[in-house]
Amino acid sequence: MATTVREDAPSLTNLTLHDWFSRTVERTPDAVALEVLGRVLTYRELDACATQVASAVLDAYGSRPARIALLASRSLVAFAGYLAIVRLGATVIPLNPGYPMPHNQRIADLAAFDVLIADETGGAQTRAGLGRGASTIVCLADASLTGHADRDRGGDVTAPPGLDDVAYILFTSGSTGRPKGVPIKHRNLSPFIAYNIDRYRVGPGCRMSHTFDLTFDPSIFDLFVTWGSGATLVCPQRAELLSPVSYLVDSGITHWFSVPSVISVSANLGNLPAGLATNVRHSIFIGEPLSRRQAALWKAAVPESTIDNVYGPTELTVACTDYRLADDPAQWPTVSNDTVPIGSVYSFLDAVVVDESGEAASDGELCVRGSQRFDGYLDPRDDAGRFYVLDADGRFVSAAGAEGGAYYRTGDRVRREQNQLVHLGRLDNQVKISGYRIELGEIETALARYQGIAQAIVIVRPHGDEARLTAFYSGEPVDERALAQWLRTRLPAHMVPREYRYLAAMPLNQNGKIDRSALRDRHLAAAEAPPA
Repeated sequence: MATTVREDAPSLTNLTLHDWFSRTVERTPDAVALEVLGRVLTYRELDACATQVASAVLDAYGSRPARIALLASRSLVAFAGYLAIVRLGATVIPLNPGYPMPHNQRIADLAAFDVLIADETGGAQTRAGLGRGASTIVCLADASLTGHADRDRGGDVTAPPGLDDVAYILFTSGSTGRPKGVPIKHRNLSPFIAYNIDRYRVGPGCRMSHTFDLTFDPSIFDLFVTWGSGATLVCPQRAELLSPVSYLVDSGITHWFSVPSVISVSANLGNLPAGLATNVRHSIFIGEPLSRRQAALWKAAVPESTIDNVYGPTELTVACTDYRLADDPAQWPTVSNDTVPIGSVYSFLDAVVVDESGEAASDGELCVRGSQRFDGYLDPRDDAGRFYVLDADGRFVSAAGAEGGAYYRTGDRVRREQNQLVHLGRLDNQVKISGYRIELGEIETALARYQGIAQAIVIVRPHGDEARLTAFYSGEPVDERALAQWLRTRLPAHMVPREYRYLAAMPLNQNGKIDRSALRDRHLAAAEAPPA
């Protein structure tokens, strides 16, 4: 059964990221736009900081760059830098200072940016050589951004982008060990921003959370749903997110947006007291399955809040479905995998569920097209097998690319239960851990580079409400603690397996391929076996 909505729906708006912010500066210049590291900045002051960053870029580079990397996190430089880049009409390439330098360098090599902006947390990697391929590196400290308007530079640092310009490029994990670049254009973002401002009634007086790093596309909601509506972004430091209720109460947050694992982690630490965060009006979760248990824990902590579960791959611009739980937990739906449904695809997008035979079905791969669908990967070779078109016989078949209104194949299996879409997992070797999309092949590639390892396979196993990575390897037994430390210098922390299992030989299936199912079954059987 298809879940088709409306084909070729028009965009809800025609605004770029620069437009969303600048309109608010004009309307409410003295409203508070950002609270970060003890500083409170109005829209006028944040705009002036963005002008300062843009001026520094132009002075250093000498002309308008096409692509600018932003190596910054949870700082004024990070936020003003993002705004400065779109103000210059350039493409943002977010880099995370918390990721290992080799990982960031791989992205830098693929992105081929002109300028690198770094805050104080990113300074160490720039001094170690990150961005050496760029002609210009601009290192800034928060204290250097005064928030005072430079009237002489305001106009000449503004080159507003067009709707068909690329707003940002994010890099997702790649099966060959090479990350895939996902370019998202301003015209993809505008309908998403407009829809979410309306759905969550965001406007002046609202106080918005910021839990996502800029390398994770839900951060676009944090920044531009906030700034497009005149609300206030309240930026915590990472340690504060281990006690989310304290952050919600102390900061007066009205809108919370995070991955569900924040609930489990904080509950396990005893940092999720019930009934205190009564100021929260809307809670939104994305990035991984939201279990009924997690939803119940959160409902107890934020009793006056709605709870929405939303879903969407980076290629479909942050999110493309949503589902709102009833206020009364007794009315929550019970579905086959004990999760909260991902709901329905946005009404202005077109979606279909396709089974293995290429037929529209009630259980299969979710495929979506419309105004939020990207136009293809940075490297066109990555487009192979990622798009569907309908052939003359009414079957969905692979398309060469995104042209002609093709559907993007999400790789996610869904089923319609109780008239809502339920996410059943990945159809390929790609998973989500703590909200981050991971290609297991990238981890396996890194493992295979370690001295003594011949083959490596990574599986995911459930652990309560969380998912954990377990690595099986053959070759020679290695010091697993040293292996984990070595991986942390090459992969982000969420991609480093929690467990390691040595095998003299990998199990093979009838086709002579490594049998992942046998590995998974063997591991589960060992975990469930009673102690001797």
